[in-house]
Amino acid sequence: MHLPVYAHPTLTVLIDDSDSFLSSLSFQLDSALANKTFHDTSAALHWLCAGTPGNGIPLHVNFDMHNLPADQCNVALDLERIYRIAEQRERFATPSVLVVDYSMPQMNGLEFCAAVAHLPCKKILFTGAADEKIAVVAFNRGLIDRYIKKSDDHALDILEMEINAMQDCYFDSRSDTLRELVALHDYRFLTDPALTEVVQELKRTLGFVEHYIFPNPAGILFLDRHGKATLMMIETEQGIQAQYEIARDSDAPRSLLNALLERHVLTFFHDPHGDGMYTSGMAKHWHRYSAAPRICYGTETYYWALFDLPAHYFAQRPYTYAQYLREPQPQFIAA
Repeated sequence: MHLPVYAHPTLTVLIDDSDSFLSSLSFQLDSALANKTFHDTSAALHWLCAGTPGNGIPLHVNFDMHNLPADQCNVALDLERIYRIAEQRERFATPSVLVVDYSMPQMNGLEFCAAVAHLPCKKILFTGAADEKIAVVAFNRGLIDRYIKKSDDHALDILEMEINAMQDCYFDSRSDTLRELVALHDYRFLTDPALTEVVQELKRTLGFVEHYIFPNPAGILFLDRHGKATLMMIETEQGIQAQYEIARDSDAPRSLLNALLERHVLTFFHDPHGDGMYTSGMAKHWHRYSAAPRICYGTETYYWALFDLPAHYFAQRPYTYAQYLREPQPQFIAA
């Protein structure tokens, strides 16, 4: 169990040749699951393939010909670009899950899924009872990720559950390369099941609908549906010790040093003109930048605390999921 480097609400695309069934299904789905419908497979294909999705990973390859052989290179990570995805209006219009009927006149559901196999979308075949054997073969061939029979009891509840699960899988698979790289450094918690469960519980209980890894300090940035930004700062024993040493070398007051030594506080120095580090000007009011940590025992001990993220960390205010659900959906623009 591991955590995607980012996740946000996305678009579910419903494809069925029956307009009345599509209208009913779209109306009955959970209002938090934004969807777009197509009764024409050609139109759906054209819309989905209008752009070529990028990998969304902020990697830059730099060749250093002076210090490395010509066949080697350095890889630089611009992690700030991850949480700045929240500034992109079109992120919620990213199609992540396709729900496809099997029996359609222009092409059947499996032919459609084969035609979009190059896209990262997860695919659910919504079938009649007679199509179950075909669906099993398609699943085993990797053409689809799930299949659900329309005749099943509670088929709609099952569909909603699977859409949510497939949205998680979408971001998980998109995160693989970057997660492997950053987990070698300050983001080992991304692959720790204990910390992953804490993050998921915070999302469930506090109403967060988006999360992004955050670069400085290392942690997870949450946004709720109204765009309120909350930083989950995550430190290890080694990280808190580094905080203490920086504060000590900057002549911080004894009260702050003792609090760090005793693991009573985490500090997030977020002045707009600072570099995130303690400065002497904070001596009298260092408590404003502090929070009592909670502890997560996983493969190592993590100390974490929640802080409101000041607005100056964004170049523009994030477009919120609540706005997206109220307004006409923007056209999908492939990343």
